[in-house]
Formats: sequence, structure tokens, C-alpha cells
Amino acid sequence: MNFKVIKRKAWRSESNSKSLSEVFSSVQVPRSGGFWKKLLAFAGPGLMVSVGYMDPGNWATDIAGGAQFGYTMLSVILISNFFAIILQYLALKLGIATERDLAQACHDHYSKPLSFCLWVLCEVAIAACDLAEVIGAALALNLLFHIPLTWGVLITAFDVLLILYFQHKGFRLIESIIASLILIILVCFVYEIIASRPAMFPLLSGLIPKQEIIFNPKMLYIAIGILGATVMPHNLYLHSSIVQTRNYERDESGKRMAIRFATIDSTVSLLFAFFINAAILIVAAATFHTTGHHEVADITVAYKLLDPLLGASIAGTVFAIALLASGQNSTMTGTLAGQIVMEGFLNIRLKPWIRRLITRAVAIIPAFIVTLLYGEKGIASLLILSQVILSMQLSFAVIPLVIFTGDRDKMGIFVNKLPTKITVWFVAGIILLLNLYLLYDTLFVHKG
Repeated sequence: MNFKVIKRKAWRSESNSKSLSEVFSSVQVPRSGGFWKKLLAFAGPGLMVSVGYMDPGNWATDIAGGAQFGYTMLSVILISNFFAIILQYLALKLGIATERDLAQACHDHYSKPLSFCLWVLCEVAIAACDLAEVIGAALALNLLFHIPLTWGVLITAFDVLLILYFQHKGFRLIESIIASLILIILVCFVYEIIASRPAMFPLLSGLIPKQEIIFNPKMLYIAIGILGATVMPHNLYLHSSIVQTRNYERDESGKRMAIRFATIDSTVSLLFAFFINAAILIVAAATFHTTGHHEVADITVAYKLLDPLLGASIAGTVFAIALLASGQNSTMTGTLAGQIVMEGFLNIRLKPWIRRLITRAVAIIPAFIVTLLYGEKGIASLLILSQVILSMQLSFAVIPLVIFTGDRDKMGIFVNKLPTKITVWFVAGIILLLNLYLLYDTLFVHKG
């Protein structure tokens, strides 16, 4: 028996443990029918993943980029979205080809000490992401209903009960709710763009990368912040799991079909995320940059300035509604990712309500303390810190994903081909270098 056979058997030895076992293979896929009927059956996981690319953590970097540099940073959002499409493709392919999510794959492949370290890093990243969601929801409640930030933070704890209720009713219901909230965000920003009346030629030219982004330190700092806030590590774990909720034939032909339709679902959904991220920056550029308000980098300040600058009495309200929808959406996907990571890395099963209360408590406690002591100013700093933590964790998810999908012993016939391997290692290298720079710049250059 050669070494390769031994490795493949070891990889499959723990495959009885299904990812998100309570909803595994629970969504029916028609065995017959046309292209659109099958695509509709696979639609959903991509939208859930896209939520992480438009969560409240992205808003601050997009607003700062638009206010300071106009439409120039649109090219950075476009490139970041391209990276996201590639990485999410790898995640869905890993989940479908091996029937292991990324957390389970790390648990199977690495030693227990290394796997435990990766789990700890991932839990920190999920808590940081959840922190941004808590802050975003609390800010939206404050802006819309004047609920104090501290109370808003506590109210978000009840999201856990809603998620448990919806998941009990079926995974398709969760996907439908998330799709509805994305539609609300989309409609809100279509209105904001119409109200802000952006200049079309500068907007389109902003999609073309400029050399000054690299050579201007301030631009580079914002650009790396946008990348760090856009590509979320927990989404890779999430996507590799939830694609397995579809009930398709688990043979070569069935997996090929699943990868094909899941890739379309993911790519189209991430294009929606690109539009929303770009819309935030476009509104900031058209509203703040063109009127000389280059210093705007805070969600609350942006909300207060929208009405008077645009001359539209509901612009700020629409902005806050989109923020609330974004925070609620991110809560659902973040807590699911937390469950996937704990079960996958540690191979243990906790009751879902216990797992989600733990995740939410880790985010709520620091947010509550900071809002109590420092108010809005502290919240803004905490939001930035959460994005730095996410940047630190990103490579610890990306590199194992690239390694696993490039390993024939794990992926079989679905292994990455040479052009794909070159592309994904190039993307992983750029992400690693840029996030290391962001971390260094934040801790040592902009620490004050």
C-alpha cells in the first residue's frame, strides 16, 4: 500500500461526522428539469456568504475611502471582490468534493496542537466579526429610534433566539430571510445613489486602478483597510459547510453539477455585494468628497450629514435602515459560522443555543463596556480594531484552503488545475503581504 492511499484513507476516516448535521442534505435538488430549475435549488448559500462582504465592518472603510479620495477607491473594491469570488469558489469546491468543511479539513489534516491554535485564531476572528455586527445594529437602533448604544448592544442578544427559531423551521427559510434583507439594503442604496447624483465619468474611471493608490501612503492605508474588511475569513468556513445542505447525488457527476451551480450562485451573489460596497463609497464620494467634507470616516457622522447635504429629508433614515438590515443579516451568518468552526475543529457537538450564546457574549461584553465608558467615539475605534483582527486571521484560513484544494489526495479529480493553483497562490500571497502591512501600519504607525 503506497503513501498516497494511506493519506486518502486517513482523510476519509472521520467523514461520518457531517457538517451542520441538522440541515445536511436537507434542501432538495430536482433530479430532472432544466438549467434554471436546478440553479434555483442551489441558490441561497451564495447570498448568505455575500452578507459578510457588506457587513457594518465594511461601511467605515468605504465611507472613509469615498470621502477622502472620491471614486478612486472603486478599483480597490472591484479587485477585492475578484479575490473574494476566487476564494469562495475554492471553499465551495472543498465542501462539495470532500464533504468536509474547512474546519473539519483542518482538524483532519493538522496535528491536534496546531488544529487547536487555528481554532482559537478563528474564534477570535468570528468574535471580532460579531463585534462589528453588534456595533452596527446598535448604531442603527440609536440612529433610527434614539435607543442608547448600551441598550442597543444588549438588544442584539435576542438575535440568537430568532436564529434558533428560523433554523428549526428549515434552512431554506433562513436563506429567504437573508435574501429579503439584502434586497432591502439594495433598494436603500439605489435610492441613496439617485439622491446623491454622482458624476458618471469620474465614477466609471474610478473602476480603473491608479498608480497613486500604491504610492500615496494615505491611499494605500485605506485601500488595504478595504481589502481587510472585504475578504472575511469566517465566510470560507461558512461556505464550505452550507453548500452541503443540498441533496444531490454524491457521485462524480452529481458533485460536478453541484460545483457548477454553486459557483454561479456564489459569483452572482458576490456581484450584488460588490454593488452595495461600491454604492456606499459612491454615496460618500458624491456627498462628502465633492462638498469638501473629506474628514468623514464615521457612520454616525455620515448619517447626520446626509440629509442636509443631499437636501433629502429621508436620506439619513434610509441609510440607517440599510445599516440595521446589514447588521441583522451578518448576525445570522456569523453565528452559523461559529457553530461550524467549533464543531469542525473540536469535533464536538453543543446545543445550538449554548454555542450561539457563547459567541454572542464574547462580542457583547466588550461592546457593552466600551459604549458604557466611551460612547460613540469608543464604538468607532472598536469597529476599526475588529477589522484589524479579521485581517490578522485571514491568511490562517486562506492558506490551508489553497493547500487542501491543490492536493490531489484530498480532492481527487476536483483538484485545482495548474492555472488555478498559480492564480490562487498569487491571490493568497497578496492578501498575506497586504494584511501584514495593515497590521504593522495600524499598530506602529497609526497607533495614535
